[in-house]
Amino acid sequence: MKNYLLFDLDGTLTDPKEGICTCVQYALASFGIEEPDLDKLEPFIGPPLKDSFMKFYNMDGEQADAAVEKYRERFRDTGLFENRLYEGIPEMLRALNSRGMFLAVASSKPKVFVDRILEHFQIAKYFKVVVGSELDGTRSSKDEVVTEALRQLFGDRPVEKDKVYMIGDRCFDVEGAHAMGIEAVGVTYGYGGMEELKEAKADYIVRSVGELRKFLLRGTEEQKKLTTGQRIGQIAFPFLMFILVRNMVLYLMVLLLGTVGSNTSGGAFLFIRNDAGELEGLTANAALLSSSAGFAVSSLVLLKIARKTISRTAEDMRLMHIKGEPAKHYAFLGLAVVGLTLGLNLALQLLGAVGNSESYQEVAQTQYAAWFPLGLFCYGIITPLAEELLFRGIFYNCFRRYMKLSAAMMMSAALFALYHGNSVQGIYGLLMGCLMVYAYEYFGDFRMPVAVHMLANILAYGLSFLGTGIPLGAYWPICIVSLACGGAGLWLLNKEKKVF
Repeated sequence: MKNYLLFDLDGTLTDPKEGICTCVQYALASFGIEEPDLDKLEPFIGPPLKDSFMKFYNMDGEQADAAVEKYRERFRDTGLFENRLYEGIPEMLRALNSRGMFLAVASSKPKVFVDRILEHFQIAKYFKVVVGSELDGTRSSKDEVVTEALRQLFGDRPVEKDKVYMIGDRCFDVEGAHAMGIEAVGVTYGYGGMEELKEAKADYIVRSVGELRKFLLRGTEEQKKLTTGQRIGQIAFPFLMFILVRNMVLYLMVLLLGTVGSNTSGGAFLFIRNDAGELEGLTANAALLSSSAGFAVSSLVLLKIARKTISRTAEDMRLMHIKGEPAKHYAFLGLAVVGLTLGLNLALQLLGAVGNSESYQEVAQTQYAAWFPLGLFCYGIITPLAEELLFRGIFYNCFRRYMKLSAAMMMSAALFALYHGNSVQGIYGLLMGCLMVYAYEYFGDFRMPVAVHMLANILAYGLSFLGTGIPLGAYWPICIVSLACGGAGLWLLNKEKKVF
């Protein structure tokens, strides 16, 4: 959450089209230029007037100054009030102010006019600082306006750029913000539009005052108060349902396969038989198929609950991820997943955690005794999908409603670790659980933790088979290099954007 907010005026707080365009029309008429279509004059909204007269009507500096003076001749008494607040602006400003945020206006319009407009609409009281250009033409560029607004907001203190947003509708607002090293929020309900804001590389883009309010207030909203019992129920009910359904289906599958095996012959892929052809037990393949069925059915049972929590979080995240992430960010995440998966698995083995855990050895014996492609399908696709619906789709999304994101991440990762029931998978699950939440928040898409989980499981499962061919002396170097690559991937991601 950022608590220093600089607002552009025209096209962001107010819709000034009629006033600005009719005054431009008036100024042009004094030069013998007739422009009956006000829509064609919309580009004058936002940038400095002198620049616009020179750009759009090929005026020289002296002519542009004269045109600006004619514009102001009508604007100061008439055009100034041919204006309207966008719906929801007063309510948004009131809400921001009540949360203790510091609001400022940073406009290219002369300050004397900005002050009168704010007073006219009775919203001046919400702004700690109001900065505009001067009537003599000084401080007209957006970066100069932003610089002065920051100076007045922070005074003698260092400017905390990571706590500031510049909010505006035109590319000039974005460019002015970036020139000062602060993030820009573009609004498409003004006069710049989506393409202009994307081209200017706005950090965030919102489509309405309602979306802007939600974006700026995220993390400060008063959530519905839940009792401790209700919060525990949010977690306990889906978890118990998941375990109950999974184990029930597993039991029924084993019972079914046992019945089939007792009444048929052959089937060495699934059944263990004595020399007389009688069924003695089920193979690891049968156990894996039964486990897969349990995970698949339990995930279907959880789907309705998970959809609700995932869709609610998706709506919150959408405002933070309108632009989409560049391809290099996916590459950095891939580097982090591959490096950390290989490095952590090797580290746990080299440090003796794998060999000293009897409970893990029992799990591994069942997992790795099955047919390799079947194991990949179960542990690389079915299991990750089911577990992500529960641990990130439900648990994490419930936690993040009433906890800080970092605390919600640790809580969901800790439960994921405990769920595995042994120290080896517990340590690994805790660290990878944090990585899955990081990917979720970074990309704003539930498919990302699912993809991370699947990739990590496929790599870990494959490592158990391929690792036997690697000389022991190479384990430590491979481990160190892998962890370094994983750390580099996370560092590169964090360098591009901070999410916690």
